[in-house]
Amino acid sequence: MKLEAQWIVGFVDGEGCFHIGINPHSEMSAGFQVLPEFTVVQHERDVQILHALKAHFGCGVVRVNHDDRMAYRVHGKEHLLERIIPFFMQHPLKTKKNVDFLKFRDVLLLMEKGAHLTAEGLAEIRKLAAAMNRAAMTTVSR
Repeated sequence: MKLEAQWIVGFVDGEGCFHIGINPHSEMSAGFQVLPEFTVVQHERDVQILHALKAHFGCGVVRVNHDDRMAYRVHGKEHLLERIIPFFMQHPLKTKKNVDFLKFRDVLLLMEKGAHLTAEGLAEIRKLAAAMNRAAMTTVSR
């Protein structure tokens, strides 16, 4: 199944999520691990769409999410920076989800510079992550 760029934009506007998890991790220099993730969830009957997204982007995994739900997830920093971010920069989201995407991108660019490894950089990342997905649940550990 070949997906058109504008179809992907509309689908992700409705069904996608850009998320930044921040979890305690004693082995990290700042004491926390930053976990960026792009996710699209669908009922298992529509799993072929998730596989088509995976084929389109050439990265990520399709796995069971919960009960009869499946998820396409991309969490590798390189894949997010080299495939997901450029796609949505070239084909911007149309809803307010684009604001979350831009904050997500900013976090990844900070991570690329190593900001997640310092207390100051982590504070900046926390601020961006806390402002994302305001209508949805977010998990930002303190």
